[in-house]
Amino acid sequence: MLRICRLFTALVILASASLSPAAAEDKTITVFAAASMKNALDEIDAAYTARTGVKFSVSYAASSVLARQIEQGAPADVFVSADTDWMDYAIARKTINEPSRVNLLGNSIVLIAPKDSKIDNVTITQGFDLAKLAGDGRIATGDVKSVPVGKYAKAALEKLGAWHAAEPKFAMAESVRAALTLVARGEANLGIVYATDAKVEPGVKIVGTFPAESHPAIIYPVAATTTAKDGTSDYLAFLRSSAAKTILEKYGFKFLVSPTI
Repeated sequence: MLRICRLFTALVILASASLSPAAAEDKTITVFAAASMKNALDEIDAAYTARTGVKFSVSYAASSVLARQIEQGAPADVFVSADTDWMDYAIARKTINEPSRVNLLGNSIVLIAPKDSKIDNVTITQGFDLAKLAGDGRIATGDVKSVPVGKYAKAALEKLGAWHAAEPKFAMAESVRAALTLVARGEANLGIVYATDAKVEPGVKIVGTFPAESHPAIIYPVAATTTAKDGTSDYLAFLRSSAAKTILEKYGFKFLVSPTI
């Protein structure tokens, strides 16, 4: 009888060991999200974990980088892009579950300077001289060829007639958060970032806001990937909830949908 009990115990231990990794995997959602989402999404994910026990593995980077990583087979359940172009790119390559896509958030772009800068209260309008304002210093933003914030920045400056003179002064960063850091450290005299990024960085101040009509609408779509785990749809529903809306608006995002729960 003792031998049978020991054998049964050993079988239970082996069964637990074989099931535990799968169970743990099932309770982890992998999110690829635009760098500008970090603070808000970290808080949302913590709230979701507290409610459900589901944990998160989150990669923050430029939307362009994340879309290409997903295309190359990087495991992700959810993609949050800072523009519609890179979500469209992913959909065209069949890596996104298109019916799950929701244009969730809006944002704005602002001109920032180090917190102790003498630059202040800049009126951004047609013909404003960004190059002169920067002086001998650099202007930081995301890479204008691929990073959404950089694309929005270039579009705005072209519309306002300020791009040609300012272009040589630009320091192109790999993401909006990298551009934010350059300004916070005083390595750039000015920067163009999202209003939400400026809000969470005490080392910078907003000195001007770009008119919404000077650039394409800033829209953050979110969607499940085609390889998303079961349970991802519940998380996407939470992102559209009143609880998520409260957190996102606290960080300065515009909630573009009606809360579902």
